[in-house]
Amino acid sequence: MKIPNNQLSVVAPEKITEYLLSSNHETGKHKAQFFSSFGFTIDDIGAFRNALIQHSLERDIDIATDTGFGVKYKLSCEIQTPDKRNPCIITIWIVEAGMKAPKLITAYPI
Repeated sequence: MKIPNNQLSVVAPEKITEYLLSSNHETGKHKAQFFSSFGFTIDDIGAFRNALIQHSLERDIDIATDTGFGVKYKLSCEIQTPDKRNPCIITIWIVEAGMKAPKLITAYPI
């Protein structure tokens, strides 16, 4: 089963620039190193954003959890990367209570 309304999936630009591809973020710098090694760059955040959204469209839900703030979804396995090596990753999305669009919370390697 897919995330409900996955065609509305949202990835905030700052989630990429200030976290997932930030070499300065205390937690994100390790993720940045991983994602950069597959060709994602801070100069082309659109490619990473599109790949993350595609992940939300193609992957089935591994786990759905009602958090009280909304339903959180964990998805896993390959993401399309610029260098075509397509590693398996985990993405976490939330559909906040009263909302329809899934929002990316985080992404990380398996």
